[in-house]
Amino acid sequence: LKKIHANRHYKIIYDSTPCLLHLMLLAELFAHSSSRPAHSSSLCGMFRSMILQVDSLTILSKNLHSLTDEELINFEGVENRLDGLPHMQHTAAHFHSLKVNESLLQLFVYTQSFRLHVDWLKTAKENVSLSSQSAEGVSSHLLQLSNLLNASLLQISEEVPQSPSASLPVVSTAFDVLRFAVEISERLQVFCNWSKRVLRLPRCPRHY
Repeated sequence: LKKIHANRHYKIIYDSTPCLLHLMLLAELFAHSSSRPAHSSSLCGMFRSMILQVDSLTILSKNLHSLTDEELINFEGVENRLDGLPHMQHTAAHFHSLKVNESLLQLFVYTQSFRLHVDWLKTAKENVSLSSQSAEGVSSHLLQLSNLLNASLLQISEEVPQSPSASLPVVSTAFDVLRFAVEISERLQVFCNWSKRVLRLPRCPRHY
């Protein structure tokens, strides 16, 4: 009986060995993957390029209206009328819950929305004989950011969403154009702050 019991005990250990080895291998792989950056070097490189584009947008967005601080006082308290501009959440809980693919999808849609509004502003400025150079610069960086986001989404096998549409008002005076320029400028600065936090969520090495 002791011999039979020993044989059974040996058989149980022998039969469970492959399962234990499999679990140990999975645990090792999990530990290895958790210590590595969440993305490949090429994807991390694109994140770095996107942050540089956002940095440029942060600077250029302040020049969309070309107004001095004193002149901006005239637009304080003016009601926002561009309902199509993105609204972003800035709570710690929101950033903590974001996944990389979801954040890139949101960032792409928001970027496309701002491109639509800035291109509209450029045309509106030209129609009332205001300089559109600042809008052209912002539009160019938004396009580059959009292209980088498009490439990033394709790299992680995410379907690139369609560009949003918006119903934009008809403007006929320089004052109205400047009022909308101020609104877009302020919202674009909020977008830039949000974007930089999102783009730093992935665990990429600093040298990328």
